[in-house]
Amino acid sequence: MDLIIIWACLVALAIILYVVLDGFSLGVALLFPSARDEDERDVLINSVAPVWDANQTWLVFGGGALLVAFPMVYGVLFSALYIPLLTFIFGLIFRGVTFEFRANATRKRPWDRSFFLGSFVAVMAQGLTLGGFLSGTKVVGTCFAGGSFDWLNPFSVTVGIALIAGYILLGSTYLIIKTAGSVQEWAYAKAFRSAMVVLGFQVLVTIWTPIHYPSVLTNWFSSPRIYFIWLFPLLGLTAFCGLMKSLKTRREFLPFFCSVVLFLAGYLGLIASIYPYAIPPSITFKEAAAQHETLRFTLWGVIIVLPVVLAYTCYSHMVFRGKVGKIGYDY
Repeated sequence: MDLIIIWACLVALAIILYVVLDGFSLGVALLFPSARDEDERDVLINSVAPVWDANQTWLVFGGGALLVAFPMVYGVLFSALYIPLLTFIFGLIFRGVTFEFRANATRKRPWDRSFFLGSFVAVMAQGLTLGGFLSGTKVVGTCFAGGSFDWLNPFSVTVGIALIAGYILLGSTYLIIKTAGSVQEWAYAKAFRSAMVVLGFQVLVTIWTPIHYPSVLTNWFSSPRIYFIWLFPLLGLTAFCGLMKSLKTRREFLPFFCSVVLFLAGYLGLIASIYPYAIPPSITFKEAAAQHETLRFTLWGVIIVLPVVLAYTCYSHMVFRGKVGKIGYDY
């Protein structure tokens, strides 16, 4: 297989793993204001406490892979999306600080608000980054040639709000697995409402995307892409139906699985729509890639590191499996 395709797949893998794994912890934080009391908030934060910081490993891996394999993409996008990307990083840092301070605070309410605020800023900034990327980036030669606020438009704001709803869905379905009793019932209700909102936003963004990126519409109906690209909306619709059914029948693991598949269907559909462009609408992956010698040499590092990180991620979630309560996990 071509090295460029391998590295593009590795970057895509790191991004979706980050979105899913850190997405549910961000979603739990976004649910904080609607928790009924401090005891419920303790349960919520205990559910993600052992794994939330390790989940961000995939953000580092994805950023490093992008820098090594596609330095032009790294340079152009970080110039074009400098403000939302920095805001995203600052939001994650602020969330981490408030997480630690809350654990040792006697008055937790201010830190509850701060934990929510940091997570909200991080998620909204992610959505603005994605929306700005899909809106198109002006490139002259190999350099960004647009303005500092090209990313800020109604479409990117809509994508940001949609991502908030999506992370709340991931967070609430994760809580269904990790909690019991009244908190679990509360999570079922939140999951049902957020799923309806997510479906609405997915339809809206799907219709709106070709307006900002007209070649997407051409890709949807041109051969050979037309023969497989419509499988992703079908997969998403199937996942949504499975999610609704599993919530009504009070299944525990299946709602989270269906939520992940719903995200995956949208993600793969997006990649299939814009490929082979790494920077829409002008720079392809081939044009943005590093030299083959660099790709080949660094791939050996990935072959060593990636299985270790995957194994550690799986091991940590296996160790902290089971239900969580106000004081921690029940073993």
